[in-house]
Amino acid sequence: MLGPTIETARLLLRPPSQDDFDGFIAMGSEADTMRFIGGVKPPDAVWRQMATLAGSWALLGFSMFSVIEKASGEWIGRLGPWQPGGERGNWPGTEVGWGLRKSAMGKGYAQEGAIAAIDWAFDTLGWDNVIHSIDKENAPSIALALRLGSRLQREDVAMPAPFEGQFVDIYGQSRAEWKAHKR
Repeated sequence: MLGPTIETARLLLRPPSQDDFDGFIAMGSEADTMRFIGGVKPPDAVWRQMATLAGSWALLGFSMFSVIEKASGEWIGRLGPWQPGGERGNWPGTEVGWGLRKSAMGKGYAQEGAIAAIDWAFDTLGWDNVIHSIDKENAPSIALALRLGSRLQREDVAMPAPFEGQFVDIYGQSRAEWKAHKR
């Protein structure tokens, strides 16, 4: 593994591995889940997305984690730090994002994992700010961003390639705001 394993009360967060491919494929076929994160994908495209996350660990020292439900050992999604291209890229900022399988939604897993990932981004990566790039129609993700203490910072931001034509709102907060919110 190229990165850490972070343990929460109910989850393990670890870098993706080839063993996660079936979970990635299952999530990639869920229309409701994929609606705001690139749409349904065939297995070959899902593998490239998974390989991109794994490669980011090697190139940047961070990326989204695979989310494993401790009780069942099941792969339930991916979440964590995301900044394609690192500091040289044209991503809208240092992001912590999330995407969970439909079966894992509504159980508080995204919030539990996002809290651990944001702590890690601030404490280990030394980030000063965290953003969340969210489609205006993605009410559950907006609600989660607000519960995490983020606020709307920018509207209708054009996403970079390969997401041309997609616009998102940027929610976020500084490290100081995060620490104050957690108290």
